[in-house]
Amino acid sequence: MYRKILRPLLFTLKPETVHHIIVHLLKILFRLPLVSRLTSWVYDVNNPRLKRKFLGMTFKNPVGMAAGFDKNAKVFKEFSHFGFSFIEIGTVTPLAQPGNPKPRSFRLTKDQALINRMGFNNIGVDRVVKRLKNTHSGIVVGGNIGKNTETPNDESLNDYATAFNKIYNHVDYVVINLSCPNIKNLNELQDKNRTMEILNELMRIRSLHQEKKPLLLKISPDLDNKQLDDVMDIFYSTGIDAIIATNTTIQRKNLSTDSGKVKQIGDGGLSGKPLKQRSTEIIRYLNENSGGQIPIIGVGGIMSPEDALEKLSAGATLVQIYTGFIYNGPGLVKQINKSILRKTSGG
Repeated sequence: MYRKILRPLLFTLKPETVHHIIVHLLKILFRLPLVSRLTSWVYDVNNPRLKRKFLGMTFKNPVGMAAGFDKNAKVFKEFSHFGFSFIEIGTVTPLAQPGNPKPRSFRLTKDQALINRMGFNNIGVDRVVKRLKNTHSGIVVGGNIGKNTETPNDESLNDYATAFNKIYNHVDYVVINLSCPNIKNLNELQDKNRTMEILNELMRIRSLHQEKKPLLLKISPDLDNKQLDDVMDIFYSTGIDAIIATNTTIQRKNLSTDSGKVKQIGDGGLSGKPLKQRSTEIIRYLNENSGGQIPIIGVGGIMSPEDALEKLSAGATLVQIYTGFIYNGPGLVKQINKSILRKTSGG
């Protein structure tokens, strides 16, 4: 129904317009009696064999919603009824900011992909924390944090520390986003020394808290093997808890979409099917070269249950979807979980 009826209708509108419509509809619909229960009945797959222990947390299944969809912690409670076991909100910055000029989100339908250059548009960490305080979702919630666009890189540590301090007590884990391609010069912070400076400070701040919540680093798919070796060194040296592999890519290789259209769209991070192979390669590289010692959440190009199983087989413990959800609808979560059950039962 989604792919044959709803998606063609939604895809007549601009991606960002569709996003706002979906968010508003969810807020309205889930105020109606029985909607949340009915949605869970349709999409949830409840089976103890799907449960995962990861970084001291319990997940009812391995499938989560990646950061970017619920930037402002507006609908994570509603999304908890679509079968997800965890939702990552953000990216959240210390101060509210509008993001990059519109249009800034584009579909490449032939490639089952998106290009976005949103630019960390969000309402700021203080307002996000208010929403997190007032909403109890019953699922694991992660907070993805970044720096404000106008903050110079040499002052970025203050932004990450501020966002970290404010959101820490209101999420189950925190993700440090140094790899988004849509913030000017943010990639410079992926330099090994800069990354370690930020992570070491955040780990110091965490040590002041009684409860030690997991701290994760989200990495770019555009890192080469030498840089991935640096990522492993960073993991061991700083003592962070896990890696999320990967963010969106600046590459435009092997696309079916007309090259002129792609060039006209311009800069931005590419997500969806074209990212699948590279993100899996990175997961496998980190897993094999660390002897399975680095906990990994796999994300990037998961458009089908088979794609999710591939990420899990490569070394991820959990997976996240975003673009696959846009193209294939909420049924994808259920399909992935059912496929995991079939595989674990040998069927």
